[in-house]
Parts: sequence; C-alpha cells; structure tokens
Amino acid sequence: MKNSRTPILTVIVAVLALFVWMRHSGASAATVIPDPAVDETLAAQKGEATVVVSGGCFWGIQAVFEHVKGVTRATSGYSGGTVKNPDYEQVSSGTTGHAESVEIVYDPSKVTLGQLLKVFFSVAHDPTELNRQGPDSGTQYRSIIFFSNQDQKRIAQAYVEQLNGAKVFSGPIVTQIVPFEAFYQAEDYHQDYAAHHPDNPYIAMFDLPKVKHLQQEFPSLYVGDR
Repeated sequence: MKNSRTPILTVIVAVLALFVWMRHSGASAATVIPDPAVDETLAAQKGEATVVVSGGCFWGIQAVFEHVKGVTRATSGYSGGTVKNPDYEQVSSGTTGHAESVEIVYDPSKVTLGQLLKVFFSVAHDPTELNRQGPDSGTQYRSIIFFSNQDQKRIAQAYVEQLNGAKVFSGPIVTQIVPFEAFYQAEDYHQDYAAHHPDNPYIAMFDLPKVKHLQQEFPSLYVGDR
C-alpha cells in the first residue's frame, strides 16, 4: 500500500483497500477494553523507560503514541529480524524477519506500561489479525510486544491472558511477546509521516482516525500536537 502512485490511482486503491479491510475484519475502529489487572505503579520521580511494539504500518503506531501523555519520543523503525541495519525495501520484502516497529520512550511517573498497552490493543491496531493489519499483509506487519525485562514480560502476558479470558475481541489475540534484541531506526522520511502528510489518502483513511479515537476514548491520556 505505502508506495508512490498517481494521486487519482492512490485514492482508488485506498478506497478499495478500505472496503476489503472492513469486509475482512468486521472490526470496529476502536475497541473498549478494561484496564490491566496487572500493571506497574506510577514512579515517584521522573524517569525514562522504553518499550518497542509492532502492529502494522509504523506510521499509524507512531502517530498514536506521539499523542499519549507521558510519551517523550516515538520513533519508527525495524525490529524482530536477523538482518542488521535493514532498509525499508528489505523489510518490505518480508525476508528479513523484521517487523515495522515503534520505539516508545516514556516517563513512568506520568504513564504506566499497562496504560500504553491498553492504547496499543484498543486504538493503535487490531491484535487479532495475524501477519496483517488493515490493508497491509505480510510478517513485517505482525503484532508484537518486545519486552526488555521480566516486569514488561509479566505485565504484557497477564494483559493478553486477561483480554482473551474476558473475550474482549471476537477472536484470540495473536500478539507475540518476545525478548527485545535490537531496534533499527527507519529512514528520515518515515519519521512523523502522518503529521507531515495528513492529506495522503492512506494516512487519512487508516492512521488519522486512530489518533481521533485516542482522543475520544482516552481524553485523560491524550495530548495535542507538541
């Protein structure tokens, strides 16, 4: 989906992709889910923590988390594969093992990992789609939480079990929970792509609605443009 086309062709393809996606998924744009039963407590002092997630096109994931309170930086990149310093074309081929990912740096005195995961599961992507997300398909679009310590692993696993047990979604969550190994920052033109290209049909149809739903579903966590 995310390539260069003539404007008219881009619109046509985007509209068709949206129709197919809606018929395929049957999912709502945002899903109301409970707070995590297992979570960290807000830190007493300002600090910095990092978690890396994948859930489809990194443009939309980055756009969402840049509007979450306590997130100081969200960076698009690649993680989960075996190729060092991959570029976009390599990752898009689906042969590197990498997924389009976003590195989220946050202040644990303002937002918890559980709150971030609630946003991730509810408005940032659909965790029940296997090796695809919306109109994009391939292992590079799979859903992943990369944990860097046992606390992150424990919170992520407990939340997935909680949501599956409550049958919040129409199908089981397919999100992988795997150890973090490396994160490779994507090319400059991918950073803040949604903010720089709001009129792009792909962004307008698939990514900006996520930010809107964040504002609607999580007003206490939403922050405007910085």
